[in-house]
Amino acid sequence: MPNLASLLAQHRASPDKILCRQYVDDAWHDFSAQDVMNLAARWQRAFRGAGYEVGDRVALCLKNSVNWVAIDQAALGLGLVVVPLYPDDNPENLAWCLNDSGARLLVLENARQLDVLSRITASLPTVACLQEDSPAPAIPVSRWLREANTPFSVADLDENALATIVYTSGTSGRPKGVMLSHRNILSNVAASLEVVSLHPGDLLISILPLSHMFERTCGYYVPLGAGVPVAYARSINQLAEDLAVLRPTVMVAVPRVFERFLARIDQALAASRLRRWLFRLTVMLGWRGFLGRAGAIERALYHLLQPAVARPVLDRLGGRMRLAVVGGAALESRVARSFIGLGLDMLQGYGLTEASPVVAGNREDDNDPVSVGAPLRGLEIRVGPAHELLVRGPSIMRGYWRNLEATAEVLGADGWLNTGDLADIRGGKIYLKGRTKDILVLSNGEKLSPQDAEMAILEDPLFEQVMLTGEGRAYLVLLAVSREGDEKTLLRHANARLKAFPRWVRVRRVIAISEPWTLAEGLLTPTLKVKRAAVAARFSREIEQVYRNGIRL
Repeated sequence: MPNLASLLAQHRASPDKILCRQYVDDAWHDFSAQDVMNLAARWQRAFRGAGYEVGDRVALCLKNSVNWVAIDQAALGLGLVVVPLYPDDNPENLAWCLNDSGARLLVLENARQLDVLSRITASLPTVACLQEDSPAPAIPVSRWLREANTPFSVADLDENALATIVYTSGTSGRPKGVMLSHRNILSNVAASLEVVSLHPGDLLISILPLSHMFERTCGYYVPLGAGVPVAYARSINQLAEDLAVLRPTVMVAVPRVFERFLARIDQALAASRLRRWLFRLTVMLGWRGFLGRAGAIERALYHLLQPAVARPVLDRLGGRMRLAVVGGAALESRVARSFIGLGLDMLQGYGLTEASPVVAGNREDDNDPVSVGAPLRGLEIRVGPAHELLVRGPSIMRGYWRNLEATAEVLGADGWLNTGDLADIRGGKIYLKGRTKDILVLSNGEKLSPQDAEMAILEDPLFEQVMLTGEGRAYLVLLAVSREGDEKTLLRHANARLKAFPRWVRVRRVIAISEPWTLAEGLLTPTLKVKRAAVAARFSREIEQVYRNGIRL
C-alpha cells in the first residue's frame, strides 16, 4: 500500500545514483542513494529500539540536509508521523506545536535551540541533537544511532495512513496542524511530475525550508521520485556563491528570491543610462518573443543582444539555470517579464498546505504568467458563491489535527476545500484576485484587496516590503520598507503604481521604515509573507499618530 518511503526505496536498483549534495567540512559532498538508505536504516533501528509505534509523532527542527531526508524517510517507512518545524521560528510557537502534536521525539540542530526551548516549556519530549557535545537532557545523535542490523524498510500501510502533521505558518492566529496522508502526498508528487519535466542531467538547488510543504513536495519528494539530485544551499546570504559553484539547472523558490535578484540588477545598472536602456530593450524584445509578437527584425536584434546583455545576468544564477518554479506568494508581473524576457523559463504555480500542496501550475509549453496555471490531474476546481476558489481531489488533507471546528470551516462533507483565495477560472486556468479574509473596508464602505495593490507598489524597485492599512479609516496608509526615507517621494512612487486601480485605492500617507521585516521578529512567515496583524501591532503607535495628524497637503 502507499508509503512515501517508497520514493527512496525505488533506488535500491541503482545504489550509486547521487541524490543529495551538501556542504560539509568546508567542501561540497555528494550522497548516493545507498548513503541515504544506510543512514535511514540506522534511524529506523533507533526508532524501533525506543519503542516507537505506527502513528507516533517525530518532530524535526533542522536545516535542510541529508539528515532531514534520512530521518523523514526512516520515520515514514515505519509508519511514524513526521512533524516538521521551522528552525528559525520563535520558541513560543515551536513549544506550542510540540505540545499540540504530542511528539515523542524532537530532533534538533544544536544545543542552543534546546536552551531557548527549555526556557519556554518544561514539557519537552525526548530530544536528540546533531551537535556532538550536546548537554543533557539532549542525546547526541552520534550516541543514539548505531549501525543498522536490518536494511532500510518500507511498511505496508493503509492508503489513508497519516504521514505528517504540517503546522501552517499563517499570517494570524495559532498555527493549525494540517494532516496529510501518504496517499495525499504521493498523488500530488505523481501529478506534479506531469507538469514539470525533470531530466537525468538536472541538478535542483534547495533554498526554502523543508518544513514548508511547497519545498518538501517540489524540492524533495518530486526530485526524489524522478531520481534527480538536490543540492542544499547553505543560506540565503551565501546563495550567490552557491549558485556560482553548484550551477543548478532547476530552482524552486518563492517570488521574493527573484525580486531580490532583480533589485540587485537594478542597483548594478543604476550608474549607466546606456546599460539600463540595453537591459530594458533586451527584456522587451525577449518578452515580445515569448508572447509570439516579435517580428523578424526584433528576433534578430534579440539574438544579438541576448549573449551580451542577458547572459551575464543569467550567469549570476550559475549559468545553467533552465527552469524556475515559483510559488508560495503572488509573482509580480515585472519579475516574470524580466526573467522570461532574459530567456529563463519561469513557471508560476499555486497551492496550499491543505492540498499537499500543489493545486495548479503553468506548463513549459503553456505558460501564462498572469495566471497560476491549470489544475493538476485528478483535481477538480470551481468558484464558490463569494468567488472563493474550491478544490477537491486525492491530495486534499484529512483535516486539522485535533481541531474539528477549524476543519469544518474549510472542508465540506462532500470533500470540497475552501482555499480562502478569491479567483476567476478562464480557459481552464486559475487567476487569483486576493484573499477572502484580506479585504480592507474603508470607513466610507469602499473595499479593496490590499495584496493586489501591494503587489503593484512592489513593482517599483524603490520599495523592499510594503503593507497597506486602513480598515475602518477614511483613507489608506502605507508602511514601506525602503532605502528612500523621504515620505513625499515614496508617496508619489506608490500612487504612480496604483493608477490602474479604482480612485479610492490611493495612499494618503506613508510611514517610512528603514529596517527590513524579518522572520526572527515574527513579522514574516517562513515563505516571506507579511504577517499583517504582527506588523500592524509592531507599528501601532506610528499608525495611530499618522491618522491623528490627518493628511498633509
